[in-house]
Amino acid sequence: MSTERERDAKEYLEQHKIFELMDNMTSMLLFYRPENPKEFLIEQLELLKVSRESGMRGPNLFDNSNLTALYGIMDPANQKYISFAQYKQALTMLGIKDINPNPEGRAQDKISHESFKAEAMEVLMRDSATYAKL
Repeated sequence: MSTERERDAKEYLEQHKIFELMDNMTSMLLFYRPENPKEFLIEQLELLKVSRESGMRGPNLFDNSNLTALYGIMDPANQKYISFAQYKQALTMLGIKDINPNPEGRAQDKISHESFKAEAMEVLMRDSATYAKL
C-alpha cells in the first residue's frame, strides 16, 4: 500500500517522462562515452528542448544508417524485403515495444526497406520525445 506522497511522486515521474528521459540519457552516455559526461548531458538536454520547440527528431541512438545496417542483416540475400516476423524481431532489437501490427507489406509478408525505416523512425522519434507534451 502506497502513501499519497508516493502516489504523487509516481504520477509526477510518469507525467514528465522522467524514467524514459533517464533511460535515454544513460543509454547515450554508455554508447558514446564522452570525455565530459556532464557537458554531453547538457548538450543532449538542449537538443531535446530544440526538438520539443521545433517538432524535429530528438536525441536518439539510432539513425538511418543503423536502420539500413539492421535491415541488411535481416535480408542477407538482398531480396528487398523481410518477413513480418523479421520486422518484429528487428524492431524488438531496437528496443521498440509498440510495434505496428499492420505495416505496409504485411498482407504479402514482404516488408520493404522503406516501410521498415518509416515504421522504425516514427516510433524512435516518438520515444525520443521524453518531454511532456505542452
